[in-house]
Amino acid sequence: MRVAIAGGGLAGLSCAKYLVDAGHTPIVLESRDVLGGLVAAWKDEDGDWYETGLHAFFGAYPNMLQLMGELDILDRLQWKEHALIFNQPEKPETYSYFSVPDIPAPFHIVASILKNNDMLTWEQKIRFAIGLWPGVLRGQKYVEDMDKYSLREWLERQGVGERVTSDIFIAAAKALTFINPEDVSATIILTALNKFLQQRYGSKIAFLDGAPPERLCQPIVDHILANGGQVHLKKPLKQILLNEDKTVRGFLVRGLDGAPDEVITADRYVSALPVDVMKVLMPQPWKELPFFQKLEGLEGVPVINLHLWFDRKLTDIDHLLFSRSDLLSVYADMSNTCKTYADPDRSMLEIVLAPAKDWIDQSDEAIIAATLKELERLFPHHLTGEDPAKLRKYKVVKTPRSTYLASPGRQAYRPSQETPIDNFYLSAAYTMQQYLGSMEGAILSGKLTAQAITNAPVTTAPEPPRLVTTP
Repeated sequence: MRVAIAGGGLAGLSCAKYLVDAGHTPIVLESRDVLGGLVAAWKDEDGDWYETGLHAFFGAYPNMLQLMGELDILDRLQWKEHALIFNQPEKPETYSYFSVPDIPAPFHIVASILKNNDMLTWEQKIRFAIGLWPGVLRGQKYVEDMDKYSLREWLERQGVGERVTSDIFIAAAKALTFINPEDVSATIILTALNKFLQQRYGSKIAFLDGAPPERLCQPIVDHILANGGQVHLKKPLKQILLNEDKTVRGFLVRGLDGAPDEVITADRYVSALPVDVMKVLMPQPWKELPFFQKLEGLEGVPVINLHLWFDRKLTDIDHLLFSRSDLLSVYADMSNTCKTYADPDRSMLEIVLAPAKDWIDQSDEAIIAATLKELERLFPHHLTGEDPAKLRKYKVVKTPRSTYLASPGRQAYRPSQETPIDNFYLSAAYTMQQYLGSMEGAILSGKLTAQAITNAPVTTAPEPPRLVTTP
């Protein structure tokens, strides 16, 4: 069976990978000249990489780990100390560690909370630990039912105090969803906490040893090509063409660089595009169907990723750091955390600015100026005084519509991978799967889509794919 897939991010590539494994022929169509979607990256004029986001891998990413294992690239993950590390702005250049001992779950997380004496009093520790238990004891249905509350509302119901909310959960919400606790669904954070509590190494963090397009996406592409599939760059989907019965007749692909438009036909079709793009390209007849009407309840969240190259080392910490800043979310000194970006003498900070809705339309210069001001609070010894560290260069990567906005009530709008259209499927992290908007969610959605296609009955004789040039 031939399957045309619009979108070369992790969902589309994962779908194609599992389709070729099942003996099908996928045709991946990526609009840009680089693969990866929300994990895309580019090289600047100096040969330095800059990325769409700061991508941390967790032990609680079984589908990602399985895929990388199947491609024999697990050694590309650089695992860090099992800990969550928070800045202490009130004590500049000091850090608070939630170090996770190597003991069975869920006691490992409880112990990490009880051992932390920097951020929490004993009363706060007990309230924090007690507040986590309902999600574990009452199961996944309880977690899903909590989508009607924001994280802040849920914490208040559990008696978790404002200090814990501000010190820990603001950082967690911004890191996982790019929005604050009063804006994010409780289901999102409870899902992550459940994975961390139930899996011994679920909260352990790794960084990829290089840029995702080269070190993660390219091995998937190589596997697809080696097994008879196709991957095409600079092939943006222009229109979904329909038959009279509303099934898909073909993908009309826009010609770039003077090339004519093309019609690509196959037996099955997949949109692995972001939800906002899918809504724009949705054929008019589908908009009458309740399934597709649900997508109007979803939208992407704005995200800004920053790269700052300095003329000296600011930190030697080899880990993800939670900034506890109103402006900044998580950051890492990639010269320490990533093999390809290693530099023993100079730092390159990669930082997520969140929430980004008030900054997405600001100039790069304004964003960097505000970021440096925040960094002076975190690194006063390096960025203030008579001989401050100098910023050599920077890159600002804006994604106006990133992963879906995980506000309360959004779970009801997330669609399945199968649609009412017999030969059309969805594959993206916004579709319904347990890992929500993340790299793991994208990989899992692609796998589920491939399984749905493979298990679907074949109602027509397979038609070989063809590219038809339109005048």
